[in-house]
Amino acid sequence: MIRFRLKELIAEKGFQENRRVTLDEVAQHTGVHRTTLSKIANQRGYNTTTDILDKLCGYFGVQLENVAEYVEVIESDPEE
Repeated sequence: MIRFRLKELIAEKGFQENRRVTLDEVAQHTGVHRTTLSKIANQRGYNTTTDILDKLCGYFGVQLENVAEYVEVIESDPEE
């Protein structure tokens, strides 16, 4: 599963700049709708486009691996 690190990036940017960074601010600077950003940040397994990932990489000044990462999901055995 792909895990997005948007919350961590927002927290890190806020820490570095010594201020509060909001989803509204990210939306305004990237052109990505706030609802979409909220889904990326909070909805497990959300599916987004490479265009949005590109905009987030540009805004935060990071590589793609800092925005999203692969996390292996271990399926539990229903008989356990």
